[in-house]
Amino acid sequence: MSRVAIVTDSAADLTPADARQAGITVVPLEITFGSERFRAGVDLTTEEFWARMVAPEAPFPTTAAASPGEFRDAFEACFAAGAEAIVCVDVAETLSGTIKSARIARDMLPGREIEIVDSRSASMGVGLLALLGAELAAAGRSAAEIAATLEQRRDDIDLYVVLDTLEYLKKGGRIGSAQAALGGLLAVKPIITVRDGQVVTADRVRTRSKGRERCLELLTAQPAERASVLHGMAPDVEAFRDELIRRMPGGIDPALVSIQPIGPSVGPHLGPGCLGGVVLHRRSAAGA
Repeated sequence: MSRVAIVTDSAADLTPADARQAGITVVPLEITFGSERFRAGVDLTTEEFWARMVAPEAPFPTTAAASPGEFRDAFEACFAAGAEAIVCVDVAETLSGTIKSARIARDMLPGREIEIVDSRSASMGVGLLALLGAELAAAGRSAAEIAATLEQRRDDIDLYVVLDTLEYLKKGGRIGSAQAALGGLLAVKPIITVRDGQVVTADRVRTRSKGRERCLELLTAQPAERASVLHGMAPDVEAFRDELIRRMPGGIDPALVSIQPIGPSVGPHLGPGCLGGVVLHRRSAAGA
């Protein structure tokens, strides 16, 4: 383990393999189907989640923040493994109470160096920052330096996802019934993004193919140093990734463009079939 440990939560949508390879500790959020409760990524895999999500007459799942105790246990495990400090980057405070739990857990461990970073994003908008943090930790940067860098780089994150329907965002409480009804009446495919921690509509298109094309346009508007394709069990993700790589201005290393299935902590709000991506823009291109 690096001198500085990186911790995130399951809303980052890092696969267990990616987290292990990067040395990132993931604290699971809770997901409930009816009377059944699970810890995302621990008791319920992404594949199992989507199978339940699309099952006929399945109860709509709800999510809950990770508890302070779970964060405390994760922090203590990192210190026990040899870390001298921790940087914890979490899903936007405006979208979840998870980061509040992380702060409470930090206060439970006085005298320990624990930096908490609000990603102001979700899914791989969090995950890309956590991966960057792990690289900085491996390079020997201090916890304070890593946290400061991640707080700067979060402004370079862009996330765009085209949805089949607004119904799941409405059920999850992310948008109002009137907005969802309007989208349904117009038969549009909304493209959503996250701006300053708020889910907003970036565009509306009439068909899935146009939504796919518009997402590619938005994701490749500026050069990027790394990216992730996001999907809710969508069928055309490999072709989408290939096209994103081909169109990226200035080019991008294909090894830095991953495909990440949206997991149980974010999936209930977006629904099956969603497709899009997250990019971390190059600093020069982002105007920094």
